[in-house]
Amino acid sequence: MKRLGNIIPFVKASACGNDFLIIDGQYAPANLANISRQLCDRHEGVGADGVEWLYPSAHADVKARLINADGSEAEISGNGTRCVAAYIHSEQLKDTILISTSAGVKTCVLASRNDTQYEFEIEMGEPKVSDELTIQLGDREVRGIPVSMGNPHYVVLVNEFADEWQAEGAKIQSLPVFPQGVNVEFARIMDARNVEVRFFERGVGETRSSGTGSCASAVAAIFSKRARSPVRIQAAGGIQTVRWEDKVFLRGSAQLICSGEFFVRT
Repeated sequence: MKRLGNIIPFVKASACGNDFLIIDGQYAPANLANISRQLCDRHEGVGADGVEWLYPSAHADVKARLINADGSEAEISGNGTRCVAAYIHSEQLKDTILISTSAGVKTCVLASRNDTQYEFEIEMGEPKVSDELTIQLGDREVRGIPVSMGNPHYVVLVNEFADEWQAEGAKIQSLPVFPQGVNVEFARIMDARNVEVRFFERGVGETRSSGTGSCASAVAAIFSKRARSPVRIQAAGGIQTVRWEDKVFLRGSAQLICSGEFFVRT
């Protein structure tokens, strides 16, 4: 194929079904929101939940700036950070990788590797947990636990998942009580060590997994005295393990899927 002029090289990676494009910041245009939307489009782009744009850092191995599929910027993604760690290891063979995010520097420690399949544990920092917050959703009340993992979450503990939980998550996100938006998790306690979760993420919508959402769900379950650390978070995309020992530690897989070039539309 004849080489086209304006291209953006990328690597695509996935962590428990939460997929990201990893791109060197030297290829970043002025309008990151617009190009990130194009890249993440699943019909006319590469397709992803977000783009991790990478830049040099004086305090870490790399700085990662996350732009969601809708063009909004997020403080951090636990799964996206793990994907970045897998990419950095593939390039530099480091077993301990420091990644600077808008939620602080995160330390990623390689637990295992099999070709392009990785497992990392990330120190996610100290969570900020608030008492249960009751919100009005139409003609009924919803009770959830606000948790910050450097980004905002609202965890609703449920006995069963509603048929239209996605619509409920979207309504919760739009409430004025969350002026910066919020990531919504519906968590079903299976037993003291296992929690099943559904994720509706800010800037993306329904996702098969979420790293920070898994952390927030585990913290909420432990905070409410319905679970004990460590907690296995089960989701459509796979299982992640969360330890809460003052700081939160997130362990899970990441896979490098492919690399390629995106032809920029002018």
